[in-house]
Amino acid sequence: MAATFRLSVVTPEREVLAVEARFVALPAYDGEMGILPRRAPLLAQLGSGLLRVEAADGAKRSLFVSGGFAQMVDDKLTLLTEEAREPASIPAEAPTKSLSEASALPDRSEGEFEKKRRALDRARALRRAKR
Repeated sequence: MAATFRLSVVTPEREVLAVEARFVALPAYDGEMGILPRRAPLLAQLGSGLLRVEAADGAKRSLFVSGGFAQMVDDKLTLLTEEAREPASIPAEAPTKSLSEASALPDRSEGEFEKKRRALDRARALRRAKR
């Protein structure tokens, strides 16, 4: 039997996914990161994008996640994220609407600029998830 690790994806509302996994690719803040069993401890800030999971039984799943943190300790990967949902559940108009709303945000101060940048990153990742 191939080595596995426990994956748990949690939002403020509920645990979205709990599964034994062989491999996980997650959207870190600064790029995609792959996780395999027996990984050294890790703490990473999440960005926006697709979380790809290969379960122990060979099934493949993906979730759109946005914001939060990933922690790997003792063969347990926990993602605490602001948003996690199946790409199929995202309405077709959502990426366009999100991009329009993000583009309209003010960017006069550093804080406003950073908020707008994060919103634009999320909207672009949402568009890629719907492809």
